[in-house]
Amino acid sequence: MLGRAHRMSDGRDFAATVRRGRKVAQPLLVAHVRAGTDSQTRVGLVVSKAVGSAVVRNRVKRRLRHLMRARLADLPPGTDVVVRALPQAADATSQHLGEQLDVAIARSLAGAPR
Repeated sequence: MLGRAHRMSDGRDFAATVRRGRKVAQPLLVAHVRAGTDSQTRVGLVVSKAVGSAVVRNRVKRRLRHLMRARLADLPPGTDVVVRALPQAADATSQHLGEQLDVAIARSLAGAPR
């Protein structure tokens, strides 16, 4: 579980990260990464009804939270990350989600900041 300090909860923070962050799309998810916003790294998850029923959406959210918690130490301090799950994420394994999350984060951090 992500600690309270690492959770993004304000809609304005989500919107700012999506608008000004670097976007990288993968078949299962889209990651928006915005570096240097604060001293604390924060993560927000977006899992829409297109992913599936409430049970499926909650399972995808739990998997993504767990995967992101393991990757917090690898992110530069003050990085905001919004992960949007795509409908194909409903049938994906945690390992496959993790691989695509790693690729998306690495590509977004390697690119020029906006």
